[in-house]
Amino acid sequence: MSFQGSYLTAAVATAGVIGGAYCAYSMYQVYQKPQLPTVWNEVGTLKDLYVYPIKSCGPIILSKAECTILGLKDGWLRDRVLMVVDDKNNFITARAHPELLLVQPKVRSSILTLNCNGMESIDINLAEVIALQTPKPATVWGVTVPVYDCGWEASEWFSRLNKTATSFRLVYYASQNSRELRGSTNKFYKFTKNDTGALPDEVPFNLINQASVDDLNTRLDGCQVTPRNFRPNFVLTGAKPYDEDAWKFVKIGDNIFEIIKPCTRCILTTIDPETGVRNAKTEPLETLKNYRQIEDPRVRISVGNSPRMGLQISLRSGPGGIISVNDTIYAA
Repeated sequence: MSFQGSYLTAAVATAGVIGGAYCAYSMYQVYQKPQLPTVWNEVGTLKDLYVYPIKSCGPIILSKAECTILGLKDGWLRDRVLMVVDDKNNFITARAHPELLLVQPKVRSSILTLNCNGMESIDINLAEVIALQTPKPATVWGVTVPVYDCGWEASEWFSRLNKTATSFRLVYYASQNSRELRGSTNKFYKFTKNDTGALPDEVPFNLINQASVDDLNTRLDGCQVTPRNFRPNFVLTGAKPYDEDAWKFVKIGDNIFEIIKPCTRCILTTIDPETGVRNAKTEPLETLKNYRQIEDPRVRISVGNSPRMGLQISLRSGPGGIISVNDTIYAA
C-alpha cells in the first residue's frame, strides 16, 4: 500500500474514535496538492513589500524579493528566521514586550545590524553563527524548532532593551524546512506540511488590502492605523474594501499563493508600530470585533471573537520567483 493509502487508512480509523469522517478528510488535506486556477481577475497592484527578519521586531522595506517555502528572501535577509527567547528558550513577542517593535534590523551580506532609539547598534555575523554554533531546541507556539544561538552580545543587547530581563537570547532558525504544524492548528483550513514557514505565527506570507484599512479608519474614533499595524508582507492597492474575503487564490506577478485562512487579529494590532505605545481603548481591535467576526461556527470554536483582517497565504507556484513593488495582483 502506498504511503498516502496507509495514511488515509489510519486517518479513517482515528476519525471513528474522535468524531467521524470530517476529521479524516481534513487530515487528508495536509497531503493534498491544490488544483491551481486557470482563470484570473486583475484586482490591483503591489504597493508595499515588507520583510521582518526578527519575529516581533521592525520590518525592512524592499522593492523586490524572492519567494521560498519559508517566506520572502533577499540574500541573507529572510522573513521571520530570527526570534528572541527567554531563559527557557520559549519565544517572546511584542504582545508582551512592545519595545521589540522599535528594533530596526538591517542585513548587509551576512551581517545583521540592530538599532533602537537610544542604544548603540550591534552587528551579528549570521555566517559565523551558523559555522560556530550547534543547533539546539527552542519553542514557538508549543512547537520545538532547531535554532542557533546568536551569542552573548546579542543577548546582552536585548536584555538591556527590555530593562528588566537578564537572560533574553536572539536565536536563528537552523533548518531549510518548514517547522511542524502545531497540534492546535485548525483542521478546517487547508494547511499542508510546507505551510508553516520558519518562525511566523501561522504561515509564511500575509497580505493586507489598503482599501480595507482605509475603510477601518473611517470607523475609528480618536486614532488611525496603517497597514503596518497588521504586519503584512504584501500591501495591495486598487481593490475595494474587503474584496479579499471572496478570494481563494492570489497571484502576484507570476507567483501563485493559496489563501489558507483569513488572518484573525490579536492585541498586537493595538500597539503603535512607530512608538510601541498601546492604544488605551484597544483600538482598532474593538472596532474590528463589531463587524469583522468569523461567521462559521466551527471556526469560532477555536478563534473566539478574534476578528479577521487580511489574508494568510502560502506559496503554490515553484520557489525562486521574484516579486516586485508595482507587480499586478490577480485573484481567483
